[in-house]
Amino acid sequence: EVQLVESGGGLVQAGGSLRLSCAASGFTFDDYAIGWFRQAPGKEREGISCIRRSGRSTLYVDSVKGRFTISRDNAKKTSYLQMSNLEPEDTAVYYCAASAWCAVSSTAYAYWGQGTQVTVSS
Repeated sequence: EVQLVESGGGLVQAGGSLRLSCAASGFTFDDYAIGWFRQAPGKEREGISCIRRSGRSTLYVDSVKGRFTISRDNAKKTSYLQMSNLEPEDTAVYYCAASAWCAVSSTAYAYWGQGTQVTVSS
């Protein structure tokens, strides 16, 4: 049974911070890169960050670079997305996903969580 479960979403004011968690089970967590994606209503799913298997290499899309930090704790089989200085444009459903390697395309990711809603008010 493969599972990725996101948590930590909610309502925050603009300028605030939120930390999302992605808890994995049912597969060898440290064999996979972990990506974070988001999807706002009426928009396509957007890849925003990825962390490689060891955690030594991270990638960010320009819109979140400097504000979001991805991390992982392989012993806990969990990835985290620390979001700071949030903006209303960050409002979306956030997903974590697992892939053999970091990739831009969502099609490279074999396993997906159900998503957690993040709403940023102005």
